[in-house]
Amino acid sequence: MLTAHRKQVILDVLRSDGRVVAKDLAAQWGVSEDTVRRDLRDLAADGLLQRVHGGALPASPAVADFAARSAIGGAAKAEVADLAAGLVRAGQTIAIDGGTTAQAVAARLPADLRATVLTHSPTVAVELASHPGVEVVIVGGRLFKHSVVAAGAAAHEAIGRLSADVFFLGVTGVHPVTGLTTGDVDEAAIKRAWVGRSAETYVLGSGEKIGTASPFEVVPLAAVTAVLTDSGAPATEVAALRKAGVDVRQPAPAR
Repeated sequence: MLTAHRKQVILDVLRSDGRVVAKDLAAQWGVSEDTVRRDLRDLAADGLLQRVHGGALPASPAVADFAARSAIGGAAKAEVADLAAGLVRAGQTIAIDGGTTAQAVAARLPADLRATVLTHSPTVAVELASHPGVEVVIVGGRLFKHSVVAAGAAAHEAIGRLSADVFFLGVTGVHPVTGLTTGDVDEAAIKRAWVGRSAETYVLGSGEKIGTASPFEVVPLAAVTAVLTDSGAPATEVAALRKAGVDVRQPAPAR
């Protein structure tokens, strides 16, 4: 089997099964595991899959920069943002992550809400400037331009001095095996810090992130309260998360 053919089969298996196991493909094709792993490395370098021990998982498509992500999946993000906004109660201290879905959550908070919002995202803070009853606390630090959020030691230290009733966590991958992942190691650390300072954590997991993985773990699925996703999220992957014991919440079907 030619290299190009093998790589296409790998991608086809990922789409149909949600994962590939290197030793199984090697046995099926009569080639060495090293040959399969080399194919996986090439595909991972092209951003087409995420390598894990023993094989690979689908790569998250939610790894583009902020501007590019703003134009992707608007309807799905709106459904997730509505679910998140519906969980907010007056008087709470709410931590909101960075990212385009997090910005949509801020935009959907009630105009008359009286609460405190903590965030390391300038875009989230600006979104709330017109909410007279919302006290906004901005965590500063080095600007991570890819996601337009504060990062680094200063941000991490500041988060360690805050506490929230609820945190809305943005990730790029939600998978029953690899858990909650993102594409930058420093950003993953900031997200973990927020989870550790919050009584409840809800994952903003629009459908394109469900069943996919990125290189850096944020926290295991057991560390969060629930995953919020949209009505169009892939049913097989949602079912796998629920089978793993994850509380996955979706909008009620339209009548």
